[in-house]
Amino acid sequence: MGNWNTTSEFILLGLFNHTGAHLFLFVMVLMMAFTSLVGNALMLLLILLDPRLHRPMYFLLSQLSLMDLMLVCTIVPKMAADYLTDRKPISPAGCGLQIFFFLTLGGGECFLLAAMSYDRYVAVCHPLRYSVLMSRQSCLRMILGSWFLGAADGLMQAAAVLSFPFCGAREIDHFFCEAPMLVRLACADTSVFEDVMYMCCVLMLLVPLFLILTSYGLILTAVLQMHSNKAHKKACATCSSHLSVVGLFFGATIFTYMRPKSYRSANHDKVMSVYYTVFTPVLNPLIYSLRNNEVKGALSKCMDQCAALSHD
Repeated sequence: MGNWNTTSEFILLGLFNHTGAHLFLFVMVLMMAFTSLVGNALMLLLILLDPRLHRPMYFLLSQLSLMDLMLVCTIVPKMAADYLTDRKPISPAGCGLQIFFFLTLGGGECFLLAAMSYDRYVAVCHPLRYSVLMSRQSCLRMILGSWFLGAADGLMQAAAVLSFPFCGAREIDHFFCEAPMLVRLACADTSVFEDVMYMCCVLMLLVPLFLILTSYGLILTAVLQMHSNKAHKKACATCSSHLSVVGLFFGATIFTYMRPKSYRSANHDKVMSVYYTVFTPVLNPLIYSLRNNEVKGALSKCMDQCAALSHD
C-alpha cells in the first residue's frame, strides 16, 4: 500500500453511465443546473437594482442566492466535463477545494437560514423595533458570521481529510469530492476523525435548526394571539416562503448526513446529493418569486423596462 502524495490523483466514478436512460437524466440535471444559475442570478440582479428590495430580508435572500449559485458552479461543471469526456481524474488540490467550497456553502446556508428566520421573528413579533434589531450592521454581522462558520468547517475538514494516507485504486464512488466518501479510501485509522466529523455535522445542522424552530415557535405564539384575520394572513405570507426553503434544505441534509451507517449506500448518497446541490437551488428562487408579491413586482417592473428598451 502506497502513501498519499501531492501528485496522486483520485478518480470520480460519477453519477451516470452512458446508457440512453442515464443520458436523459444527465440532460435533465444540466437543465436544472442552468435554470438554477439563471434563477439565482436574476434574483441577485433584482435585489441589486430595485430600491424596494433594499431591505434586510432581501439582503439575506441575496446571500442565499449567491450561495446556491456558487454551489452549482462548484459541483456541476466538473461532473458534466467528466461525463462528456469520459475522463474522471481529480487532483488532491481540486478535491480539497471541492470539499472546502461544498462545506463552506452548505454550512453557511444553514446559519443564513437561521438568520432569515430571526428576521421573520423580528418582523412579526417586534415590528416597531425592526429597523433597530435588523439594522444594516446587524444584518452584515449575521451574513459574515454565516460565511465564517461555514468556511471554518470547510477548511478544517478539507485539511484533515487530505492529511490521511490513501492507497488502493483511489476511486471515489461519487460525482464530486465529499469528505465521508474520501475518508473511506484512507489506509489509516479514521474512527476519531469520523466521530469529530459527525459531531461537526450535528452542530452545523441542529444548532441552526434549533434557532429556526425557536423563532417560528415564537412567531406561531404571536400569530395565535392576533385578533385580526388580515394580520394572520400577512404573518403567514411573510413566513411561508422561508419555511418551504428550510424544509427542503434541512430535510435533505439531515436525511443524508445523520442516518446511521448501516442505512447508508453510495447510490442513495449520490441521489440525495443531486437533490441538495442542484434541485434545491432551482426551487429557492422559484419559491421566493412565486410566493412573494414584492419580488414578483420587481420582476414585472424589470420585464417592462426591458420591453420598453427593445421597442426603442
